Amino acid sequence: MEKIAIIYYSFEGNCTLVGKILQELFSGSGKTADIFAIKTLDTKKRTGFSKYVWGGSQVFMHKKPVIQPLAFDAASYSLIILGAPVWAASPAPAMASFLDTAKITGKRIALFCCHAGGPGKALEKFRTLLPGNTFAGELDIFSPAKDPEALTAKLKAWAETLVQ
Repeated sequence: MEKIAIIYYSFEGNCTLVGKILQELFSGSGKTADIFAIKTLDTKKRTGFSKYVWGGSQVFMHKKPVIQPLAFDAASYSLIILGAPVWAASPAPAMASFLDTAKITGKRIALFCCHAGGPGKALEKFRTLLPGNTFAGELDIFSPAKDPEALTAKLKAWAETLVQ
């Protein structure tokens, strides 16, 4: 049986929403899907314009925030789905921090990114963080919480392509 890991970083809850829907979809189809949330040690909530300045500066300065330990063993999974918000046309830096510690290679990977603007080259940059892996699929998700029914339908169609 295919075992799936869904690993995401979520700043405002959008990637959490996507991850949980994916987990439900896989579980409903008889697959085992474990979900892992990446959390930073910095828990200060930034809002308004300051969150864009803070997030953008992390990307442009190549900062990798310290993350909480995550009990994840890549060897246990045949498919690893990774998701992150788009910050300054890149995946959020917390994902890079996780990937530095996880050392994922030789796996089937699927990527998703969430944003309220444009994805830029986020998925392309995401792939460069994962050398030595095979990519099963990618999904760019605009404003996930805006239309939950449409999101679920989109994720269901994508999930079906990942497990064939």
